Amino acid sequence: MQLFDPDGARKYLTVAERDAFLKAAEQAPREARTLCMTLAWSGCRLSEALALTADRVDLAAGVLVFESLKKRRDGIYRAVPVPPALLEALDLVHGVREAQKRRGRAQGMRLWPIARMSGWRAVHAAMLDAGLSGVAASPKGLRHAFGVAAVSRGIPLNLVQKWLGHAQLSTTAIYANASGPEEQDIARKMWGS
Repeated sequence: MQLFDPDGARKYLTVAERDAFLKAAEQAPREARTLCMTLAWSGCRLSEALALTADRVDLAAGVLVFESLKKRRDGIYRAVPVPPALLEALDLVHGVREAQKRRGRAQGMRLWPIARMSGWRAVHAAMLDAGLSGVAASPKGLRHAFGVAAVSRGIPLNLVQKWLGHAQLSTTAIYANASGPEEQDIARKMWGS
């Protein structure tokens, strides 16, 4: 896995681009907005977000619990801490607390009962509204942005590995290969300023 495509184009959004994306997503329909927020703040894969059910939103612990869909077997979960604003939005838009009260029916009810392509289109529309294009303007670009941002802010690689659901630490380590403003932030920490 690389952070640049064969033509040298960056595959991740910068912090400023991610912020522009989230601002554009505020104008999207409510369900699209919460999907965009979930991808940006959790680093999950699009398919993992679309599989999220109300019973896997742990409001008390402040985490979303994703089933890692790229593993070779079912039933491997990871908890990813997310901002309170995302949890509040998920509850408001998708009725998480209410669904959890009805326990039995909440378990299989996905928050976004849409196909993967519909989810991709919703994210792409917000990217276009933010003026973003290219290989980084995608759900995968948001995932990579999460990894780069975490590493550049000094989050230990083993935690980033856990949150992204990587089997190997070497996969997570590519996020230390950031460039531009992210690389400068990492370098400033080394320089002590």
